[in-house]
Amino acid sequence: MTEPTLGPLSGLVVVDKPAGWTSHDVVGRMRRIAGTKKVGHSGTLDPMATGVLVLGINRATRLLGYLTLADKEYLGTIRLGQTTVTDDAEGDVTETVAAGQVDPAALAKAVAAWTGDIAQVPSAVSAIKVDGVRSYTRVRAGEDVALPPRPVTVLTFEITDVRPGDDITDVDVRVVCTSGTYVRALARDVGATLGVGGHLTMLRRTRVGEFGLELAHTLDELEQQMAVVDLDSAAHSAFATYALTAEQATDVRFGRVLTAIDLGSPGPVALFDPSGQFLALYEQRGGTARAVAVFV
Repeated sequence: MTEPTLGPLSGLVVVDKPAGWTSHDVVGRMRRIAGTKKVGHSGTLDPMATGVLVLGINRATRLLGYLTLADKEYLGTIRLGQTTVTDDAEGDVTETVAAGQVDPAALAKAVAAWTGDIAQVPSAVSAIKVDGVRSYTRVRAGEDVALPPRPVTVLTFEITDVRPGDDITDVDVRVVCTSGTYVRALARDVGATLGVGGHLTMLRRTRVGEFGLELAHTLDELEQQMAVVDLDSAAHSAFATYALTAEQATDVRFGRVLTAIDLGSPGPVALFDPSGQFLALYEQRGGTARAVAVFV
């Protein structure tokens, strides 16, 4: 993928989110920079976390719901020996266990246990709604919240460095996972598996689908010069593609069902007219293809 260039103000913007900002904060700043209220994001990052946050501007906001399904990549640091209420460094420490000498084999086994298709209990301090109320709101009100486990897939969970201390051990990791996976819950669960507790002290998202840090810009940089991935480029990068005939393109512009066609992919496919313009997302349904979202 090439570096995005300034284009029509309808597309994706890849932000390198700073620490201490909520995703909503970033959206608010981008609304001011872009001069439009129609800005959204493809998946939240905790305030402590930094890195790739994909924003959609104007018509591109309709792409965001499909980008949330993309796999994500993170670099993080797990601190073994301390448990916190939030499973990360933002929360108060609730328990400490001496963990200055963690057996490397046991650590590797614990990480392997949380790799692959797993049932993960999300962090209680999360945006998941319980009876219509955010879980973090209930926790902050003093409630004990027990969220049910959810199936997620941790495609890669590798240790890149281990730094023992007197009472704690810091473990640097790289994680590639499906949408809905909580990396701080992985930190918690690895620590629990080892019997010493754990929480996340650093998290940096390096990629969302095909959009990586190499395309990301800080908000200050974007204030000086906007860098927009236009809809055509964004669709090419994020989805399988299909080139239409002129006759098919006419039908797609009106959202009509395409018959006797094989898009070649089960998920949303980006359809392009003969000139290369992105028209719509369609899904294969047997021998036909039906519109998911039309963009022209």
